[in-house]
Amino acid sequence: MRRRMLTLACAAATALGVIVPIGALQEKQQPPPAGTPKDFTLPKPARFTLPNGLAVTMVPFGQVPKVTVRLVVPAGNVDEAKNEVWLADLTGRMLREGTTKRPADALARELAAMGGELGIGVGPDRTNITTDVLTERGPEAARLIAEVAREPRFPGSELARVKAALARDLAIQKSTPQSQAQEKFHEVIYGDHPYGRLFPTDAMLAGYALEQVQAFHKAHFGPGRSRLYVAGVFDAAAMEQAIRAAFGSWGAGSAAPVPGPPAAASARRLVVLDRPGAPQSTIYLGLRVPDPSQKDWIGLQVTDSLLGGSFASRITTNIREAKGYTYSPFSSVNPHLRDAHWVQVADVTTAVTGDALKEIFSEIERLRKEPPPAEELRGIQNNLAGTFVVQNSSRQGVISQLAFVDLHGLGDDYLANYVKRVMAVTPEDVRRVASEYLRADQMALVVVGDRKTVDPQLAPWASAQQK
Repeated sequence: MRRRMLTLACAAATALGVIVPIGALQEKQQPPPAGTPKDFTLPKPARFTLPNGLAVTMVPFGQVPKVTVRLVVPAGNVDEAKNEVWLADLTGRMLREGTTKRPADALARELAAMGGELGIGVGPDRTNITTDVLTERGPEAARLIAEVAREPRFPGSELARVKAALARDLAIQKSTPQSQAQEKFHEVIYGDHPYGRLFPTDAMLAGYALEQVQAFHKAHFGPGRSRLYVAGVFDAAAMEQAIRAAFGSWGAGSAAPVPGPPAAASARRLVVLDRPGAPQSTIYLGLRVPDPSQKDWIGLQVTDSLLGGSFASRITTNIREAKGYTYSPFSSVNPHLRDAHWVQVADVTTAVTGDALKEIFSEIERLRKEPPPAEELRGIQNNLAGTFVVQNSSRQGVISQLAFVDLHGLGDDYLANYVKRVMAVTPEDVRRVASEYLRADQMALVVVGDRKTVDPQLAPWASAQQK
């Protein structure tokens, strides 16, 4: 491609009667040097706490005349009992079905008139209730968010339809080898903890009654550990007044206990799920690592990005670019409350499952033993720093970052100092972090593929596990 561009450039120059030295053209093809990463600066948030315990954070951001309001409730899959997987998801879906004052269609029309819509997201640790509206409608939006959280309608007439929609989602997810591998991987590294239970059974989901939804909401939705975020262009005085009026009388109730962290897991495990005749093997490889509140969290992110978490990472360069074993491998560090895990994922051609794993382990061991070159590390750091700033370039992005900081108790200076801390990671830091935390003898490996083909390729791993 580069040679073709040079040829076209020379041809264009010749057509114009201009003689251009090849060296000059080659020099022009060089990318400009990377600039110095800039710190992320956020306007100072205004914070206050209502008498019932609801913590409020309001931050002016941007110039577009819109404002995002998000209530973050500490209610998620981690709060589900063993026989109630996805009860939090069902509760979140039912919150969309209106309030005691407004049916679902009226609620949707009212938010649409403000330039927004209702967004509800349920995760392992939290439920988010969000809307993004025109600036002048911000106080009204806050009142509606409060109404959705405090006074859900939970119409019994809609329960069967909502459960059917969730059942369709479940069937789609569980039909893919990626979801099958992910489910088993979480089960292996988290055991009987709620983080280890990704999907319900069909019977479990079908059996949920309205009373269970109501009980989950009553137990976990309250102001005590909830947080309200406002970001964008807004009248601070009017917004605070609306928040106090809408949320101030929300009864604290008896807050549900905070679930304990998962038990430590360090045993090497291999699990193969048979997918006869599969042209690809889906690989999930990883282990538990320190959570965001720990000192090596930033170092783990940098190490992960260099190893497998970016397009320029070593594992991607090796098994995608050089070997052609896979199209889109990736790794990531995934945080929960007081917990995190690192995982490398790849869909590889069945015949090279063992070869791909050999290369992945080789790259892990190389990084555990040898610090990366400073130039390679600097490129990864620049990418991480730039990505971080982009992630904070929207109202929703800013709120997500603030909620992350609050969930993990990282302090007010985390966002302001993030870029500096990323750029301060040294090659030796990366080697130490990889050596300390990315230990192959503690990793779980889950492979979904054609067992008769992949089992012989996994023999070295199986033998090592038995030692």
